Amino acid sequence: MSDRDVLIVGGGPAGLSAALSAAQGGLRVALVDEHTELGGQYFKRRHPAVVARHGDFRPAGTRLVTAVRQAGVDCLTGHLVWGVADDGATLLVAGPDGAPHALRARFTVLATGAHERVLPFPGWQLPGVVTAGLALHLATIDRVPVGRRVLLAGTGPFLLPVACALLEVGVRVVGVAEANHPYRLGRHAAASLRYPARLRELAGYLATLVRHRVPVWQDTYVLSASGPDRLRQVTLGGRHAGTVEADVLCVGHGFRPNVELARLLGCETRPDPVVGEPVPVADVVGRTSRPDVYVVGEAAGIAGVHAARARGQAAALDILARTGRAVPPARQRRVHARVRRLARFAALTEALFPPPLHLLDGIPDDTEVCRCEQVSAGEIRATAGLAHNGLNATKGFTRAGMGLCQGRECGTAVACLTRAANPHAPAEAFTARMPVRPVPVTALGVPPRHAAGADRGRPAGDGTPGGEVVR
Repeated sequence: MSDRDVLIVGGGPAGLSAALSAAQGGLRVALVDEHTELGGQYFKRRHPAVVARHGDFRPAGTRLVTAVRQAGVDCLTGHLVWGVADDGATLLVAGPDGAPHALRARFTVLATGAHERVLPFPGWQLPGVVTAGLALHLATIDRVPVGRRVLLAGTGPFLLPVACALLEVGVRVVGVAEANHPYRLGRHAAASLRYPARLRELAGYLATLVRHRVPVWQDTYVLSASGPDRLRQVTLGGRHAGTVEADVLCVGHGFRPNVELARLLGCETRPDPVVGEPVPVADVVGRTSRPDVYVVGEAAGIAGVHAARARGQAAALDILARTGRAVPPARQRRVHARVRRLARFAALTEALFPPPLHLLDGIPDDTEVCRCEQVSAGEIRATAGLAHNGLNATKGFTRAGMGLCQGRECGTAVACLTRAANPHAPAEAFTARMPVRPVPVTALGVPPRHAAGADRGRPAGDGTPGGEVVR
């Protein structure tokens, strides 16, 4: 029988920090991640050939992963958590070979990260239009330029490090189109003076762009992208309206917490006041409406890597205290204070970089919103206006959000367009459904595969997925 105290889902900064603190405090910890390497998006690992030529990427991540493994954490890489069993506590998992497993522990910590948010516009389905995150991955992890002449557009401080990373690999960045005006002196900008470390980081990015003569156009946004076979030209609106020649357009409008597992586990959520997307209701240590489930990192709300690590530590310290381990009160107070301080900075960032949802009101009806199922803005508007259909009814009629990405790409846009057709309807999000990610049919567990411990004693054919049960 397995005897784990804590099961952590997600091997990024938050999950790694929680695992290390919990294991060092004497708890038996299992960490499950769908990727073959730990680190998440921020501490993503380079291929050994790239490391040999260009060096390690973010050595702090390598040190953290090494410390987690040395602390005795059971690291289950290549394991995709795709659902929740009928008991409402056991997580259903597809192993590296597609075999089914079931994982359970006394406490579950969800460090499932976030998705990039992209708002559609005419031509966004063209080859050459990519997310800012993809461009950053290619530049930093693979050391490959995403294009020759690149424009970045959207909103958020994330656009700046992406632009700087592209410059490092020889890309000509023709400009950064920022839909808001965060870099002007104002009430919110002045409040950022309370966070000198973050300001130094921002100043470093801006200085790099100035040195390479990359303009940052504020109050400027993408109206459309065009080209006969792939991207050739971008039309901008706003303060710096005009056309820009580019072979690649990198777009991003911030991030969305990945909350599907939290919702499937029955954790209470609330709609984000700006976008309406669900965010878990959790306290300073990440404890949710379910006392055995914690949500940490970006899954608890977008706040950056420093907040993610602090949230992971706070959750681990709380679990240690609840299980009778000695936790110095001064350490808990320091971590809680750091979480609160970084949460205030995250709120300031949200105020400076709100997603420009109003742009969706002006996209033409023939704009393809759901690229997986090829559903247009006009179809969504017409369906939502029919008998005041809500979001999930609109999804059912049009199939928007039913494709391979399961609404991760189009979910925000479909929700906003539906709400615009029914302005008095409450904020909604697509219903969380299993599997949360595509899985092999073998992962559905017919017949179950028994791996270890108590599972071996379960009668065959009882309908419960097989594999190790972490308790």
